[in-house]
Amino acid sequence: MPRLVSFEKNNSKYRITCGRGALDYAAYIDGAFVKGEGTRFAVENPSDESVVAEVQGVSPAQADAAIAAARRAFDDGGWPGLSMKERAAHITRYGAALRKRADFLKDCAIREAGCPVSSTVMGAQVHAPLRMTDEIADLFLRLPGQEDNPLPVHERANPHFTVQSLKRWSPLGVVSAISAYNVPFYTAFWKVVPALMAGDTVILRPNPLTPMSAMVFAEAAEEAGLPPGVLNVIVEQALDGARAMTTDPRVDMVSFTGSCSVGTQVAAQAAPTMKRLVLELGGKSAQIYLPDAVGRAASAAFTVCTAHAGQGCVLGTRVFVPEDNKAEVLDGMARMLSAVKIGPASDPETQLGPVISAAQRERCEHFTRAAVEAGGKVVCGGKRPEGLARGFYWEPTVLDLPDNRNPAAQEEIFGPVVGVIGYRDLDHAVEMANDSKFGLSGWVHGADKVKALETGLRIRSGTVNVNGALMSSYASSGGIKMSGLGRERGIEGLREFQMMTTLNIGG
Repeated sequence: MPRLVSFEKNNSKYRITCGRGALDYAAYIDGAFVKGEGTRFAVENPSDESVVAEVQGVSPAQADAAIAAARRAFDDGGWPGLSMKERAAHITRYGAALRKRADFLKDCAIREAGCPVSSTVMGAQVHAPLRMTDEIADLFLRLPGQEDNPLPVHERANPHFTVQSLKRWSPLGVVSAISAYNVPFYTAFWKVVPALMAGDTVILRPNPLTPMSAMVFAEAAEEAGLPPGVLNVIVEQALDGARAMTTDPRVDMVSFTGSCSVGTQVAAQAAPTMKRLVLELGGKSAQIYLPDAVGRAASAAFTVCTAHAGQGCVLGTRVFVPEDNKAEVLDGMARMLSAVKIGPASDPETQLGPVISAAQRERCEHFTRAAVEAGGKVVCGGKRPEGLARGFYWEPTVLDLPDNRNPAAQEEIFGPVVGVIGYRDLDHAVEMANDSKFGLSGWVHGADKVKALETGLRIRSGTVNVNGALMSSYASSGGIKMSGLGRERGIEGLREFQMMTTLNIGG
């Protein structure tokens, strides 16, 4: 394969290739590209199981060096001591450097993540984050660095003294950013860029299934002239670096996107040093179709399954429809999915690509089987597609579930599998929607906008979408219950990367 990225640095080459090649440098530490000294591993293309690249991961000592570099860069005060306008100028140059690499990022999304080239999710993979750099800078510049606390007059002044009380925001410290495999650049972006703009220093560790795009952050940092140690990147298959990033007392915050099982480990590892946590974990989002909107429900399975093979934590994989309409909805879903084009992510005609790995395909198989054993029925799909001997494919699957307690309704599958459940009335629908250990997102569809909104307000979830959805720098998202802690994006998400001090000044 041709070399897609090749830049000169001090008369030596550092490069990333996407194709049969290598990630020559598995780390960017203290302003220098570093060859890995740890375990060697292969990055697979989920469309055909070919090797995208060979990677020599970092060693524990190199991960330690990255943490040390970030700590020094913060403590010397150069980066956090800049004004917000000065950092915004750096981030503007950084965003321009990232945008130059759009074609390579798209190729990575196809080859290492298996996202179909024509998928609408490609916008989230590449185009949305590349436009959001300037938006993050804009948002931070709008935020006040300090605000008055609303003290009543009798607390502000008394016979002995007067006092002013302020809320003051400042850089938090060293941030460990650990990103996910489904939208690797996007999930890393919303950790790296807000942290940098806040004045923090960062260590980024991508998921080892999708490490290629992470080095783009390092290349852009080099081009934009970010000071050494402000951004560090480590690539590994082992867990030594990740463990250090969540336990080391030199780290002040961990921002992690991934599964609930790993998220709970991250929280436990961070607890002894009381690190700030932002955890965006799993979801089992409900879609409630009101009786007056049941005609729209047939498209729900198509939308979920063709959205990067259902590998999205906010996707509405539990579909609730009136019991009397359930059969027609299931028939409609099966018809819409019958002609879906399954194939490699590089094919422009592909609508449904692979899941990320053999293990993830087995998870789809496991929960499909578990759903049937618990009384469910496979309406369509439920197996590996014919004619695709290689690649991690699973047919778009619709399950007729008898109730919300079915395993396929309670556990996140993270594949092209949708469960349909009938409800007696809206109270029953809301009760089932909230009967989940997750609380990341929720959906309500209704022609009666007032009734739809009233229903949406009863759903316990970090985000609720009523007749529409939004992905914006200016609106935050986050989960409750097992779906996580904290917020990303929006003002709330930016403030996560800052330290708030209450400052009382008497006189």
